Formats: sequence, C-alpha cells, structure tokens
Amino acid sequence: MHRARVAKQEQVAGRQFRKTHALRILRRAVDHCQELIFLTDADGVLQYVNPSCEIVTGYSASQLIDQKVSCIASQTPKGDSWDSMRREALQKGVFRGTGGLLCKHGLVVELDLAVTVVRDPRTQVASLAWTGTVVAQQRDLKVETDGPHKMESLGIFAGGIAHDFNNLLMVIGSYAEMGQTTVPADHPARRHMQEIMAAVRRASELTRRLLMFGHHQATGGQELVSPNWIVEEAIGMLSRLVEEDIEIRVSLGKDVALVRVDPGQMEQVLLNLVINARDAMPNGGELVIETQLVKLNGDFARQHTGIVPGEHVLLTVTDSGHGIGVKELTRIFEPFYTTKSEDKGTGLGLAIVQSIVQENGGVISAVSEPGAGTSFNIYLPIAAPQVEQKPPDSLRLEPPAPRGNEALLVVEDAEPLRQATVEFLSSLGYKVRSAANGEEALNNLRKDSTQFALVIADVVMPRMSAPEFARGIAALPSPSKILFISGYPQHVVLSKGLRKIDGSFLQKPFSLRSLAIKIRGVLDEPVLVRAAAAGAGASSASALPTAR
Repeated sequence: MHRARVAKQEQVAGRQFRKTHALRILRRAVDHCQELIFLTDADGVLQYVNPSCEIVTGYSASQLIDQKVSCIASQTPKGDSWDSMRREALQKGVFRGTGGLLCKHGLVVELDLAVTVVRDPRTQVASLAWTGTVVAQQRDLKVETDGPHKMESLGIFAGGIAHDFNNLLMVIGSYAEMGQTTVPADHPARRHMQEIMAAVRRASELTRRLLMFGHHQATGGQELVSPNWIVEEAIGMLSRLVEEDIEIRVSLGKDVALVRVDPGQMEQVLLNLVINARDAMPNGGELVIETQLVKLNGDFARQHTGIVPGEHVLLTVTDSGHGIGVKELTRIFEPFYTTKSEDKGTGLGLAIVQSIVQENGGVISAVSEPGAGTSFNIYLPIAAPQVEQKPPDSLRLEPPAPRGNEALLVVEDAEPLRQATVEFLSSLGYKVRSAANGEEALNNLRKDSTQFALVIADVVMPRMSAPEFARGIAALPSPSKILFISGYPQHVVLSKGLRKIDGSFLQKPFSLRSLAIKIRGVLDEPVLVRAAAAGAGASSASALPTAR
C-alpha cells in the first residue's frame, strides 16, 4: 500500500513538473516570438504583452498593462476597427483581419491580426489572445539613421544665425528705445520708434523659433493666456506669409477660456500651419482660423490618445486647397515626411507642430479629402475660465528704468552694441567703461584703480572664454559681481564651461529697460553669490563671483 501511494505521488509530481516545465518553455517561446503577442480581457484591457510588442510600439510592458488596447489602436485605410475585431472574436471565437498599431512616436504599423477567445474552463470567463504580424511598417529607415544628424546640424546652424541676428536686433532696439525717451509723447516720431521696437520684439521671437528646430528650445515658458490673444498677436505676421489671392478669415469664439501654453511656441504652430495652407492653395483660396470652446466626451478621448474628457479650447486652421489623400494623411506628422517638392518642404513643419502641441498638453489631428481642403484641429485643455479682453500694449504704463551711480564695466565684442549699451547706462547715471574682450577687460581692471561694482560680459568672446574670464575676475584683490549676456540660448552658454549661472544671465535680445532692471537687482543683492566655472580648481572655484 505504502509503495503504491508513493508511486502515485511520484506520478502526480512528475506530471506537475512536466506541466511547469512546459509552461516555462511556452513562456520563453512567446517571449522570443517575432510576432507581436498580447492578451486582453473581454473588455480589451491589456494583461500581457511580449517583448516584440514592446520593441515595435516603443512602450514598455508596465506602460501598457492595465491600459485599454485602444491606446495603441489606429485606423488604417484598409484595416478593421480594433473594437469591431474584439466584438466579432467574442461572438465567433476567432477573428482574422488587419489593423493599425499606433507606436509611441506617432508612427503607424499595419498588422495582420489573429484574435482568439480563450475561456477559463472553470469560470468560462473569456480572455482574448492577439497575435500580430507586421505587414507594412510605415517607417522610413533613412529617417531613423539620418534624422538625428540632420536635426543636430540644423540646430548648430540655427544657433549661429540666431546669435548674430540677436546682436543686430539689440543694436536696432537699443537706439530706438533711447530715441523714444528724447521725443515728446505727442510727436509722430515717437510712434515710429514704438513700431521699430515692436518689430524687434517680433523678430526676437523668430530667432527663438529658429532655435526650436534643433534644440526644442522653449520661447518664454508656459503662461495662462487666451488662444484668442495668440491669434490676434500673430495675425499681422501670418497675413504677410500668404499671397493676395488667399483670403484670411478669423473667427474667434466669445466664450473661449484660458489655457496654459507657451505663446511663442503656439505662434510657431500657427506659422507652420499657415505656410502649409498657403502651399496647398497655389491658385488662391480661403484660409480660416477659428477658436471655440468644446466639451469632449469619453468616446472622443478613447479615440484620441492623450485627450482627457472635459472642456477644451479648439483651435482650427482650415484651407480650401487640394487636400490630402488617406494614405498620406496617416503619415503627415512623421519627421522628414513630405508630399511637397524638395524645394518647398523638408518634412519638419508638421512634426514640430505635433511636438509643440503635445509639449503644451494638447492633441492635434487632421481631417482632409482630396480636392476638399484640409482642417487641422488642436485641442488644448482649459486652465481657467474666460477673462476680460487683454489690454493693448499701448495702455500698459511702465515705470522709468531704474537709475544708479555705481561704476560698471561693459565687455562686448560687437562694437555697435557696446557703444549703445554704454550710452544708455551712462544716461542713467552710471559711470561706465567698456572693453572689446575678456583679455582687454582684465588688463583694464588690473591697471585701473576704479572699483567696478559690476562687470557685464558677453559669454562668447574672442581671446578668452567665459570661465577663464570669471576666474580672472575672482583672482583680483576686490572681485566684482558678473552679469553674463549672450545671443546664444542658456543650454549653449552652459556648454561653454559655466557650471552655474542661475539669475546672472540675460538672453539677447532684451530691452535696455530690462537690462537696467536686471543690473539694479544684481547690485542691490546683499549677498555675493559664489558660482563655479568648469575646470576651475577648488580654491579658485570657491571664489568665483556671480550675482543672483
């Protein structure tokens, strides 16, 4: 009896071992399978995805599990709806068809799908096993290999242009700003000066947008604004981008709420969409820019990844152009994909538009038919209720620039800008000296008995780097505070060797008034803040002065 019982136990243990071993082999087979395999419950909630699914979609298993399968579903021209596939499989036990898989970066992969119902033998609860084979991967390999290098080169090129352009804008804006203070308020020339300064501000925004092509450089940070204000600010510039045979019509909703976005980035979105619309209407047509408040329900949110149900502001740009085919429409947001000729398009415009909209918490979609025009719909979640109309700039009274009598040293290699800065600061009562580069400035500081309260220095100058200049200042018997300025963005400034600049940095172009405010803030700071330059030794690094 005992031997029989032991033999039976051994048989049971053997069967259990073989089952467990078989399950481990099955798991390894599924994990190493090239086909995409994922399991969902009857409602389409993901319970498992294999590594192939992670590789193709770009999402990790932890990001997908417990999410609806609709989050990676995309409609293709000849494909089936994922929801209809799920329902038919539950009814018939199995379904075969094609469907589009939406990847993390917006690309769509067409799959040959087999959906099989698997029921628990005890509870009869149904699960679905999805197996997908890639039929057509809408991904340009050249984009993957060449794209990052193209973007990097474009960023370097854009940064160089922006630096030189910012210096020119500073000179123009500085003399216009000084000229305005010498002209009576009712004189026609004062309005002319204001127009010049407004043009400089718009041009400075263009340089920031140019930097976005290579470095995702934010323009001025997110603010609580009305999309109506953004459209109103941009419409003058946008109207100059189109020919006379294109009529621009603007329809702004009266109940539009506030959204939290970067206004400069959203102007970039409008700029790119208007250029696209212009190119789609070579023989003229109508371009409509609209805003309205909409309430999105759960069904809409499930169909548009990233949307949360609730109130949104809808910004729509519609043209009456030649339209876009269904096949092209699924790819229009891919980087470097374009239907335009080589001399008219790089394929970057709409990719940047989508990136900006997503960075600002929104979603963009396109609706088009050949011969029937195209509409781009941007949904932005509201951040605050509607407020009163934005007051025009002309009604904003600004206090005069703060004055002082301290000694300042301006270090700038661009002579026209150096002269304008010295002239302006002198008019505020400061005792100002200047130098063309760091080497000249240090020589003057060593020889001159004047105690300079602040050194205002460009970061990128000939003969001496910014960190080396900062170390030279720190080595003086009475080191001065330093305020760095540059036409390059802050991330480039940091790459020049400055570990930390905090509040001691001004990005060109800036108004002379903002420079005066910054200088006063630095001078009035009671504590001398220490900052380190890369490559400095412990003793010298601890003595490097910058102002916060």
